[in-house]
Amino acid sequence: MALPPKPRQEQNGRKAASFVRTNYKIRVPEVRVVDSAGKMLGVMPTRKAQALAESMGLDLVEITPNAQPPLCKIMDYGKFRYEESIRQKQARKNAKATQVKEIKFHSGTDVGDLNRKVKEILGFIEQGNKVKISLKFRGRENAHRELGIEMIENVISLCAEKTTVEQAPKLVGRDLSALLAPKSTKGGARKAEAPKPTPGLSPTQPHTLGLSPTQG
Repeated sequence: MALPPKPRQEQNGRKAASFVRTNYKIRVPEVRVVDSAGKMLGVMPTRKAQALAESMGLDLVEITPNAQPPLCKIMDYGKFRYEESIRQKQARKNAKATQVKEIKFHSGTDVGDLNRKVKEILGFIEQGNKVKISLKFRGRENAHRELGIEMIENVISLCAEKTTVEQAPKLVGRDLSALLAPKSTKGGARKAEAPKPTPGLSPTQPHTLGLSPTQG
């Protein structure tokens, strides 16, 4: 009740006024008044309420125009608008759109390249982004898909401290992918989700960085 209403978007097919009525722009005969401390002063003639606000060096601001009679608050409207603009500006500055980045692997990714890609994933995660890790089976790699599954599960394990698995490894055609998201810190860190077995394929044993690359 302490804040002026947001402008209504439309009314009877027309755009509503984009301003809030204040002081002598309030032309109804009487209003219900709340003072600057939030105390209800009751219903009084509008002119009296305007004079009261003026005597305090403040404004009479209509905050519920559709009430009978309208509800008004005595406040420093200029200060309110300034502080509100600062809050909105700061909110826009702090707002970060979450993006989904993609890091691609293949069954023969060597240890050095794997470490580099993991660092890249964690860098994106620290920026607040989600990361899709994907792997496409090519040629003879289709005969040993378990190596690709091991690779993706290994990546998930290496990133588990800072990520949570939003989408478990999923195989569609020749494409295997999973989605990692920043680990939530609200209410304590959540445990990393263990990757679920990929549908249609045998689950593999936990794997370490000692992967032997396949020839492709």
